[in-house]
Amino acid sequence: MKMVWKYLRPYVPRMSLGLAIKFVASVMELLLPWMLSHIIDDVVPTGSLMMILLWGLGMVLAAFMAWATNILANRMAAWVSQHTTKGIRHDLFEKVSLLSCAQVDQYTIPSLESRLTSDTYNVHQMVGMIQRMGVRAPIMLVGGVLITLTLDPVLTLVLVATLPFLAVLVTHVSRKGVPIYREVQRRTDAMVRVVRENISGIRVIKALSKTDYERERFAGVNQAMVDQELHAGHVMSLTNPITNVFLNVGLTAVILVGAFRVNAGLTQPGTILAFLSYFTIILNALMGVTRIFVMVSRGAASGSRIDEVLQIPMDLPLIPGETEETPYHVEFRDVTFSYNKKENNLEDISFALKPGETLGVIGATGSGKSTLAALLMRLYDTDSGRIAISGRPVTSIPPEELHTKFGVVFQNDALFADTIYENIDFGRSLPREAIEKAAKCAQAWDFITALPDGFEHMLSSKGTNLSGGQRQRVLLARALAGSPEILILDDSSSALDYRTDAALRKALREEYGGVTTVVIAQRVSSIMHAAHILVLDEGRELGYGTHEELMRSCDVYREIAEIQMEQGGL
Repeated sequence: MKMVWKYLRPYVPRMSLGLAIKFVASVMELLLPWMLSHIIDDVVPTGSLMMILLWGLGMVLAAFMAWATNILANRMAAWVSQHTTKGIRHDLFEKVSLLSCAQVDQYTIPSLESRLTSDTYNVHQMVGMIQRMGVRAPIMLVGGVLITLTLDPVLTLVLVATLPFLAVLVTHVSRKGVPIYREVQRRTDAMVRVVRENISGIRVIKALSKTDYERERFAGVNQAMVDQELHAGHVMSLTNPITNVFLNVGLTAVILVGAFRVNAGLTQPGTILAFLSYFTIILNALMGVTRIFVMVSRGAASGSRIDEVLQIPMDLPLIPGETEETPYHVEFRDVTFSYNKKENNLEDISFALKPGETLGVIGATGSGKSTLAALLMRLYDTDSGRIAISGRPVTSIPPEELHTKFGVVFQNDALFADTIYENIDFGRSLPREAIEKAAKCAQAWDFITALPDGFEHMLSSKGTNLSGGQRQRVLLARALAGSPEILILDDSSSALDYRTDAALRKALREEYGGVTTVVIAQRVSSIMHAAHILVLDEGRELGYGTHEELMRSCDVYREIAEIQMEQGGL
């Protein structure tokens, strides 16, 4: 709740005005039964038609004021809740974008998506409900009791006798609500994860005829969420029927006691009518209070999940380190890293690249090739060892400086629903000449210019309206367009034919020869001309040297090369 208050604070003046207007609306509503009682008991017996009309007009004005002020207050409440949630969502998105890869792995992407969507929606509902009902319900409850005290204290005591039981009920249920709704949101995370996996893997699911299997898997997580929602609903819904029971028992008692008092001449009929109206008002107010507790329980659970992300300390802090004089541009020295901190994914990896040199990295799936690139860009921190760029430890370079040094094509990279030009530029405001040069080098120029709209051709999300090879060439152009110091190509030519791959390698040597390059590949042909080749297996170095040296000294590399040569891949 402290987190929500932080975002509410700028809107306190507007919220206070809205609550004041809501107070006026509530008072107007409370006056109506009292005015009706006064007309029946005091005005009608006088026989004055003028007084009856005047008091009737007063009731009409009070009803109109209650209607108008309620609408105005509710609109102001909606404005405050919308802008409060907008601020929360903005900061949460910004914080998520700054989380390290390890922190994203910790929370998982589906959970972060759920916190940005359903959790912020629950907070929005809570803030709006508090403003709409947070003033009205207590005023109607307390005001109704106070006015009934002035009408008939005895009947009021009968009514008030039920309130302690209701207070105990609401307190008990609200305490159970927060942990229950927190579990609901965890089940929501699980369902979002399954939906996300199904949507992203829809082609594989259809190709392998696993639609029925995935439908059953989704049914499982969906049912688990339904069961938890039902549990939450059963617990929280206890308040309404039990509250109705208590209040209806109280209402029956009021009618019985009131009947005896009217018969004895101690109470007037108009007072009984007013009491029934106030009893209805108090009943609705108590229903409003229970709805507030339900919504606050849900909103508090979601708020704590949001605050958990907002309060997490930033990972990968800057660590001052000594800059060494060195001829090397990129250097790994005895680097060891583990994702789960139990089994090493990379172990004792060392190599050094001079400016403009190329390192080829090859190995079996899961051998740590992509992990090596992630450590170089400091997406994760090493467990031990040193990684340096121009003699400067990457842990001492600010992210905004470090990441501008790289051009990168990841193994599973993304294109966005925008033009080809904007996908290559990527918000960097690069000169058009640089973008066109990068497209030509990436072998994308011919197919782009052949499109009816050229560089203005609109891509669908993830670039699904391009072929696999076309997507890879656009991604290569994006990496090259920023004139990087270090180029990382993580299996970025797997969808290219051998002729296009050879043309790409030639263009890289001619146009970007001064760029230090790390090429992660499955093809020996993509790296055989590299100055250095690193062979990995299960995170360990099996071989390091030139193509000729490894063909003589590394059995694994020689076996891969010979197999690909037989298949025509060299």
